[in-house]
Amino acid sequence: MEREWIGLAEVLSAAEDAAPVESLDVVARNLRQRFGASYVSFLFVDIIGQKAVRVSEETDTQRGLHADQIPLAGSVYEEVLRSQRLVQATDGRQGQRVVVPVTNRGDTLGVLELTLPRVSAEVLEQVEETAHALAYIVIADRRFTDLYHWGRRTTPLTLAAEIQSHLLPSAPCYEAAQFTLAGAVVPADSNAGDTYDYTLDHDTLHLSITDAMGHDVNAAVLATLLVNASRGARRDGCDLTEQARRIHQVLLDHSHGALATGQLLRIALDGSGAELINAGHIWPLRLRDGSVEEVRLDVHLPFGVPSAAPFRVQPLDLRPGDRLVLYTDGMQERKAESVDLPALIRDTATEHPREVVRALTAAVTTACESHLQDDASVLCLDWHGTDTGGRDTHAGADETHCP
Repeated sequence: MEREWIGLAEVLSAAEDAAPVESLDVVARNLRQRFGASYVSFLFVDIIGQKAVRVSEETDTQRGLHADQIPLAGSVYEEVLRSQRLVQATDGRQGQRVVVPVTNRGDTLGVLELTLPRVSAEVLEQVEETAHALAYIVIADRRFTDLYHWGRRTTPLTLAAEIQSHLLPSAPCYEAAQFTLAGAVVPADSNAGDTYDYTLDHDTLHLSITDAMGHDVNAAVLATLLVNASRGARRDGCDLTEQARRIHQVLLDHSHGALATGQLLRIALDGSGAELINAGHIWPLRLRDGSVEEVRLDVHLPFGVPSAAPFRVQPLDLRPGDRLVLYTDGMQERKAESVDLPALIRDTATEHPREVVRALTAAVTTACESHLQDDASVLCLDWHGTDTGGRDTHAGADETHCP
């Protein structure tokens, strides 16, 4: 164990000394020196979770040239990401191929792939620890370089989609003792008004999903207004009613008549209650005891409607073992009407929320032949309750136990 921590300290120290774009090289050199690895690469998960993009030590791939894009479906990388377990197999390079998840608090950044001359339980454990350290290195270094943003892109983004992407949380998945959540936005060809958001404080989980009307940059600008009004109110310590009022007011003041729908939620981490405001938005879906049903709470007028009545907070019935799915109307646009969301939610009941989100968005994308007329967004929350005994992690591969 002492040697293991010394090795990790060396990795972190070397990464700190290197330029942010060289962090992957630092990890690769460390794995070569410690274990005789003959091949090392890192594969990012792309922005919609459908492909893996390989970044190796070769300069061309780190500059965005000639990078392999590998469909996740049916691949060993999908297996590793879904199971959050190391996978090994005989490699044609005359060694042992090892693929390890690179994950932080449920957020799957990608996988580390390497070829080792020999393996043992101790070596594999240390490789897993190195992959876990790599997750922290990537999270720290992506503040200073576009390398890690490039790695998540498999198609060009419009200006509107670029704006939209920066409104979303930096981690699309998060695990805690009381809950696990995951979200995704699939941008349409000409829209960019959908957003979701979450944050955690000492005693509360804050969630939102919004859908700003309009197309292209106008929709993205409207989304920027409402997201920042929401975050500003939340960070000022305002209650849910005031948060909704500020969103509403900023649209009245600056949107030139454009509207937005949305849902704002707050969930007490001690299990004492959950509350919701619905501003003209689609009812959530809730999976409980194997059945999926709409949560039919009162619906207020959308944000930005002149002379709208004050928004009213409603209690949300949320019990341990529940799965709550929030989504925008792009998930059921004309071409995606054939997608049975309740059936998909039932069929993925044992899956991690990030896999649920991936399954739902993939079904809609396929139905629309990859050309959506409206943004499609989904946010999946598993509520575990307060008596969970803490979050369970496995040697660098974060895990959760789903309902």
